[in-house]
Amino acid sequence: MPKVFDAAEVAKHNTPESCWVILYGKVYDVTDFIDSHPGGKKVILKLAGKDATEEYDPIHPPGILEDELKPEQCIGTVNPATVPKNEAPVAPQKPTRGPPPMEQLLNLDEIEKVATEQINKRAWAYYFSAADDKISKEFNREVYRSIILRPRVFVDCARCDLDTTVLGHKLGLPIYVSPAAMARLGHPAGEAGIAEACRSFGALQIISNNASMTPEQIVKDAAPDQVFGWQIYVNMDHKKSEVMLARINKLKAIKFIVLTLDAPVPGKREDDERSGFELAPPTPTTTQDTEDVSKTTGGVGQQLFAGTDPSLTWKDTLPWLAKHTDRPIVLKGLQTHEDAYIASLHTPQVKGIILSNHGGRAMDTAPPAVHTLLEIRKYCPEVFDKLEVYVDGGIRRGTDVIKALCLGAKAVGIGRPALWGLGAGGVNGVRRTLQILADESKTAMRLLGVESVDKLGPQHINTRITEQQIYDGPSGLEPLRSVFRARL
Repeated sequence: MPKVFDAAEVAKHNTPESCWVILYGKVYDVTDFIDSHPGGKKVILKLAGKDATEEYDPIHPPGILEDELKPEQCIGTVNPATVPKNEAPVAPQKPTRGPPPMEQLLNLDEIEKVATEQINKRAWAYYFSAADDKISKEFNREVYRSIILRPRVFVDCARCDLDTTVLGHKLGLPIYVSPAAMARLGHPAGEAGIAEACRSFGALQIISNNASMTPEQIVKDAAPDQVFGWQIYVNMDHKKSEVMLARINKLKAIKFIVLTLDAPVPGKREDDERSGFELAPPTPTTTQDTEDVSKTTGGVGQQLFAGTDPSLTWKDTLPWLAKHTDRPIVLKGLQTHEDAYIASLHTPQVKGIILSNHGGRAMDTAPPAVHTLLEIRKYCPEVFDKLEVYVDGGIRRGTDVIKALCLGAKAVGIGRPALWGLGAGGVNGVRRTLQILADESKTAMRLLGVESVDKLGPQHINTRITEQQIYDGPSGLEPLRSVFRARL
């Protein structure tokens, strides 16, 4: 029979030399795992000798524990009567009586405000945070305001259709949910709740590599025609990524793979890192002199990026990926026309690109997707004929969606808004988020005199103000075209 420990006995093992934790009522000796923990040893040590379930559960999908720890590291169970209650639970941002009815929320800013009042500080810090001074995060949104719509009159606008296709799959909206990690931090429905909301609209969901639920759980109740993508961050141990790809290959609902390239290393997200300090108790160390002061307790983002391979290349990574999946590849995080052009040379394996600066969470002052769209239109418009082009970042209104589509985007992604919707009202909050954007998009299309998204184009917008800000140097494409011609 497994040994039963009192919590007081477990609490004695709270040092790097002897580190035990309680998870789901079981006691684990993780002493030998500390140095190899992908999120760093301080993440474990701050919970040494304690019940770590409350902090562990919303971040880690089922199965991770069994994959990372050896069976013999489970040394027994804990007497639940001896486990003290969490003395300092992670509180919401502000005291709240609960959210208002979702239909009373009229825009995405109101949804974010309600979510901020509902979710705990750690979730808020992870969702809200962006790199450095948040310039790119804020500019992602502001840039849409500098694009002017050109309404037409005396046009029959009774009919308006938001249906579209992505990689040949029919969708009810040109709006998709970007790969947003850690949904269960904000609400227990998690990524499966987002999937349920997307099902109501026929919307695409790209599942995060760092989702807080397994892909199998997320797609379990999907509609037969529901479309998913799956995002991959390549692990430094490529075999771990290969095992995950083998799992994804078995899920028919997942139609393509999204290789994320805009965050080979994590950005400095100060709100997220600050929450790590605020919520973490002092970390035990053997001596003050041996503490590694170069590494902070960090936030959720720092933990998630641990183990990500920063050495990906066009030459090596795409052939490796081709060996382990036959699903179409979409490259996420392109921020220059040069990289968009190079991607177009890798068809038919690469079927699409997502123009993105990672929600302003990687490199601050990186360009918004709108700038990259305009660069492509200026320097290499042929890219739009070879690849499907999608964008994300800063979408808060239906008019933003329409402006991106007018510039050549096939679909538009939302990341934070889906998480804020989930935090505000669970599945119904995400539904409300999508409904607001859909309704606003239809209104904008009707006032432009356009009845279907495939008829939107640059003639419906004025981008002159924005064009003053885009890159205006040499194209840099001739050497690339020469190499391509040599291959032919």
